[in-house]
Amino acid sequence: MNFPEELKYTKEHEWISIEGNVATIGITEFAQSELGDIVYIDIESVGKGLIAEAVFGTVEAVKTVSDLFLPVAGTINEKNALLASQPELVNQDPYGDGWMIKMTVSNVEDIEGLLTVDEYKALIGA
Repeated sequence: MNFPEELKYTKEHEWISIEGNVATIGITEFAQSELGDIVYIDIESVGKGLIAEAVFGTVEAVKTVSDLFLPVAGTINEKNALLASQPELVNQDPYGDGWMIKMTVSNVEDIEGLLTVDEYKALIGA
């Protein structure tokens, strides 16, 4: 499995990349493999300010629905429009075309509290 070293991770299996105070967030390759074939992504939180660990949407796979948790506090600016018609992008390219949201982070220092790649691998036993 692929775990990009430049990303930070959560215990709920989201990843986050940061440029300035703008973050891109998605779910990890491990998460998408556990979910199976993803058929629908529901994100209705664009424009909303949310606290860290708040639910910002759901991902629906063939056999289950799972909540998506925000790694850090901030305002969601954009959702990946491609996922409306191509939710399988999350399975095919979770760190690229399968990203889920972009947000403005309230406090960039909060990212330091997230998991490193090695901590995330230890969490999932990789």
